[in-house]
Amino acid sequence: MAVDQLTHTFAALADPTRRAILARLAEGEATVNELAEPFPVSVQAVSKHLKVLERAGLITRGRSAQLRPSRLEGAPLKEAVAWLETYSGFWQGSFDRLDERLADD
Repeated sequence: MAVDQLTHTFAALADPTRRAILARLAEGEATVNELAEPFPVSVQAVSKHLKVLERAGLITRGRSAQLRPSRLEGAPLKEAVAWLETYSGFWQGSFDRLDERLADD
């Protein structure tokens, strides 16, 4: 059975380090060393996270001389948001009922 894009996206987003890397890349492209700076893990560990993000299509990695800067790709995130939005009526209704219940107490 083929794994769909949403599965890859959510699997990549399941890790807090990868989410932090994506947040950093939302500010602009960065090298592995730049991305590794704030984390208490090795550059090799960050590189493995980047490979997961790249396989999920969430980032692309370029070449600039000796450097391989990574950049954020928005399409898979847009697809994930669209999928989540299909459930917005459910959770909004739940919040509305909770508000009503709290107002009654």
